[in-house]
Amino acid sequence: MSWKQKFTLEGIRSFNQNSLAHALGIDFTEIGPDYLVATMPVNQNTTQPFGILHGGASVALAETMGSVASTMSIEDLNTHTAVGLEINANHLKSVPSGKMVTATCRGLRVGRQIHVWQIEIRDENGDLSCVSRLTVAIVPHRQK
Repeated sequence: MSWKQKFTLEGIRSFNQNSLAHALGIDFTEIGPDYLVATMPVNQNTTQPFGILHGGASVALAETMGSVASTMSIEDLNTHTAVGLEINANHLKSVPSGKMVTATCRGLRVGRQIHVWQIEIRDENGDLSCVSRLTVAIVPHRQK
């Protein structure tokens, strides 16, 4: 797999301004030949009342990464867009407030119409906190 669109980290960051990703502190840190890496702080914006990473924040991180990856994998952004179909997540280990998580997104299947992404979220020690799978459909733009 190779990216069809050439995004920069600065471009992805700009694209995510004024969005949930920005509000959660998601920061894309690496674009590899077939993967993306992003970080997210575990803080008052991403924890549950017990002071650990909220599962919904992990899912938001995973969906953000897969959506960006799908956008980078579309042949023609003028005619097609990525829309999420299904996401699941297994929360394997808690992460306390004050830490940072790092997520890596890789394609399991990146076809013309369907993309399936696996996102692994790890704590600062490299321990797997959450594994998620996102399925995305690539659809034509709707006529306005």
